[in-house]
Amino acid sequence: LLEAPGGGRSGAMGLFDRLPPMDHLRSEKMCLVQLIFPAESARLAVTYLGELGLLQFKDLNEDKSPFQRIFVNQVKRCAEMNRKLKFFSDQINKAGVKSSVRPALQPEIDLEELEAKLGEHEHELLEMNTNSGTLRQTYNELLEFKLVLSKAGSILAASQNHATPADHELDEHIYDKEVDDGNGYLLEQGIHQGASESGVRFVSGIILKSKALAFERMLFRTTRGNMFFNEASAGEPVMDPSSGEEVEKTVFVVFFSGEQAKAKILRICASFGANCYPVPEEIVKQRQIFREVVSSRLSDLEVTLDAGTQHRNKALESVGSQLWRWILMVKKEKAVYDTLNMLNFDVTKKCLVGEGWCPIFAKSQIEDVLQRATLHSNSQVGIIFHEMDTIDSPPTYFRTDKFTNAFQEIVDAYGVGRYEEINPAVYSVITFPFLFAVMFGDWGHGICLLLGALFLILREKKLSSQKLDSFTEMAFGGRYVILLMALFSIYCGLIYNEFFSVPFHIFGKSAYACRENSCSDAYTAGLVKVRDPYPFGVDPSWRGSRSELPFLNSLKMKMSILMGVSQMNLGILLSYFDAKFHKNALDIRYQFIPQLIFLNSLFGYLSLLILIKWCTGSKADLYHVMIYMFLDPAGDLGENQLFWGQKELQILLLLLALVAVPWMLFPKPFILKKLHKERFQGHSYRFLGTSEMDPDSEPDSARSRHDDFNFGEVFVHQMIHSIEFVLGAVSNTASYLRLWALSLAHSELSTVFYEKLLLFAWG
Repeated sequence: LLEAPGGGRSGAMGLFDRLPPMDHLRSEKMCLVQLIFPAESARLAVTYLGELGLLQFKDLNEDKSPFQRIFVNQVKRCAEMNRKLKFFSDQINKAGVKSSVRPALQPEIDLEELEAKLGEHEHELLEMNTNSGTLRQTYNELLEFKLVLSKAGSILAASQNHATPADHELDEHIYDKEVDDGNGYLLEQGIHQGASESGVRFVSGIILKSKALAFERMLFRTTRGNMFFNEASAGEPVMDPSSGEEVEKTVFVVFFSGEQAKAKILRICASFGANCYPVPEEIVKQRQIFREVVSSRLSDLEVTLDAGTQHRNKALESVGSQLWRWILMVKKEKAVYDTLNMLNFDVTKKCLVGEGWCPIFAKSQIEDVLQRATLHSNSQVGIIFHEMDTIDSPPTYFRTDKFTNAFQEIVDAYGVGRYEEINPAVYSVITFPFLFAVMFGDWGHGICLLLGALFLILREKKLSSQKLDSFTEMAFGGRYVILLMALFSIYCGLIYNEFFSVPFHIFGKSAYACRENSCSDAYTAGLVKVRDPYPFGVDPSWRGSRSELPFLNSLKMKMSILMGVSQMNLGILLSYFDAKFHKNALDIRYQFIPQLIFLNSLFGYLSLLILIKWCTGSKADLYHVMIYMFLDPAGDLGENQLFWGQKELQILLLLLALVAVPWMLFPKPFILKKLHKERFQGHSYRFLGTSEMDPDSEPDSARSRHDDFNFGEVFVHQMIHSIEFVLGAVSNTASYLRLWALSLAHSELSTVFYEKLLLFAWG
């Protein structure tokens, strides 16, 4: 792999060559296989393969629409059953019916029986909904009629009581007939003269309270003021049949004169959705209707509605107990037929031919499953399964279990690696929860998180068989991630010496004590070192001291930089193993080596300075050192010098960083161009004199490969990659400072909660 032009092997890379190949850290090796199913065993075989989950079929009917495929009718049936199941689910949620968590075991049914049962349940439920809707509408109408009788009757009674003093007033005073006929109020004329003689009538009904004002204005404008509008609140909410919600309504009475005005008023009532009800003028008739008709029928309807609701809820409970099992069954059958639609009939139309990718280790398992499907389907012909040669790039498959599955999904959310590429999810099993713990370091909070994770793990079997809400499902899926985050949080909390922001002397006595025996706190007299350093983690005496925040700031900031540089070096190191595995010496020489040099010449050097400063106790300003490394490389370091030869080393590292950038950018594209020309130089002339081979007839011929190479695209891609790495080295190092910022925020918020809330509440 690393043969130099002169034939020698690089001694520095010999160490890496002796390392194990890391096969278990890569995606599984895949192979393309072909399967030939007899028609009678195809469905059962695909079902068993789906339960195994180790074969990915290729779509051999990409040129066909979904309606031109073989099993389109079965897919339509499954879609129709899925619609019915969704209808049942909506009805159960709307009714608020709770199905049993552990439904009674029911005998297994096939798809045809399930389809018939779903049709019966849907027909029964629709019929009950129709009857319930009719009864509910009748009940609402009677309830509204009751409210109109009550409120409109009081309005009419008040109008009749107002008529008696009006008669006396008209008898005592003398009015001019012409003036009285022209300017008298319509209602007063009707009351005085009588409804039958004057023709004054009224319409009573009920309308939404929000529409009452607009309704009154429209009536006034339409009748040009020749009406009298009176309203009263219904007093109790009425259920809206369209939305099923209770709404506030208003009872109204409109007095008018003439058939034409009546027609206009009724049309306006219909347009505003107002319901009109006939109310007799006599109080005796009103009371008789209210008592004999409305109240008795309302009580009967209430009993009928309650009985219908109970019957409907029982039907929904029986459906809900098996709903989740039916949904899984229909989804499974639909997935089977969708997969069968990816297969093709052979020339005899008796067998289905399919192709797919499977891991090499799973070939024996797939063969066992196919034999079992042949046996269970009573087929006389076995299923043919054999491997095929291909030049296509296989899909990426990582073997996971219940522990690593959540970490793999987190990594896949950012992107799936190439075939046989190193799997970063293996490393994220440790790095992801540990970086969380750096920010969440508190062993009291970690214990709380640990208890929640243990609860999910101990109830794993029970929770996995239930249908969970979205939040609980997310927490249950990441239960092992939470477990590791909790364990690492306890570890980092012990290092930070924080238990709900309170320090404890767990590993011995503090190394510091008061300067005087009479002092009682660190705020007045200060502390001096009297014994060896605290054996593990942060000394508890730092908590509450005047230098607590500067000390923890410096500690956590430098620690974040060290972790960031270490993780970025791990990523670069993995790129070497990837290039070595794929036998790509160019990537090792012109990407791995310059990237390693650039990163460690700047930020690796900064990490070295941090460690030296910690070990020596120097007071050097690392900000000043790094800034003047670029501004004045040859300048005198003064008191910021940490070791002998530091200035010369800084100049060397700066030159290496400057050389590494063009080293990444230029050599690889030009070497690829040179190799491409040497590889295909003269090939076209040989083809002209050869009658056995036509380059145009082969899609993977030399000419097609020659046309695929584009130097401009390769150079631009390499330039983007180089710029992205240089900028990313700076920005990613700065991004790791979030560990420091969030750890500090968590610690300070815990302190505020403890001091300002708990201590204040408990005195």
